[in-house]
Amino acid sequence: MRAVILCGGKGTRLRPYTTVLPKPLMPILEVVMRQLKHAGIDRITMAVGYLAELLEAFFRDGSRIGVPIDYSIESQPLGTVGPLTLIDGLDEPFLMMNGDVLTDLDYSDLLRYHRACGGVATIASYEREVKIDFGVIRTNDANAITEYIEKPSYKYQVSMGIYVFQPEVLKLLKRNERLDFPDLVQLLIARGEKVVSYPFSGYWLDMGRPDDYERAIEEFENRKHEFLRD
Repeated sequence: MRAVILCGGKGTRLRPYTTVLPKPLMPILEVVMRQLKHAGIDRITMAVGYLAELLEAFFRDGSRIGVPIDYSIESQPLGTVGPLTLIDGLDEPFLMMNGDVLTDLDYSDLLRYHRACGGVATIASYEREVKIDFGVIRTNDANAITEYIEKPSYKYQVSMGIYVFQPEVLKLLKRNERLDFPDLVQLLIARGEKVVSYPFSGYWLDMGRPDDYERAIEEFENRKHEFLRD
C-alpha cells in the first residue's frame, strides 16, 4: 500500500526551529517512515512545499530507510487535501497523514480496520479532554440561568491527522484547488458515503509548538522500542 505524508506546511507555530528547516525534517518524520515500512507500506509520497529541496536532499529516494520515496511539489498552498490532486497513480486504497505526528499506533491494524469497515474513509481518532477555566452557565430563552457548572471538563474525539482513503474520493477533488480535510469529510457525509472513526487510546502527540517538539524528542528517546517495533 502507498502512503502520502503531508510535509508542505511552514510550521509557523514551531519557530524558531522551522526558520531554516521545514517542520517535517525533524527526526520524528524518519520515525514515522520506519513505522509505515513495518506496517507493510511499500511506497511513500511526500507532498512538499516549504523548503522542499531540503526534504529531498535529506530523504532522497528512501534507500536508507528501505522504502521508495517520491515527491509531489506544491507551487502554492493547497490545504490538507488539495495536494492529493497533484499525485498520480492513487488508484488503490492509500494512507494519508500529517508529517508532524508521533504515535505508537499500529498502522497495520488501522489498515485492517479500514478494509473490514468498508467505508470510503477512515479517520484515526483520539479522546481529548478540554478543561474550561471558568464557571459555565446555561440559560433558557428568557435568559434565566438553568444550570451552573464550575470549571467543567469535556471529552471529544479528535482527529489524529491519520487517514485511510478509497481512491474514489479523489473524484470529488479538482486539480490545483485548495481543500481542507474537514471540507472533504462534510462533502462525503452529505453524499451519504460511509466515513468511520478508528478510536485509538495509545500514545499520540501532535507537534504544533516548540514544547511539543521537545517533548516528542524526549519521549522517543525514552520509549524508542515502543515506537520502532522492528
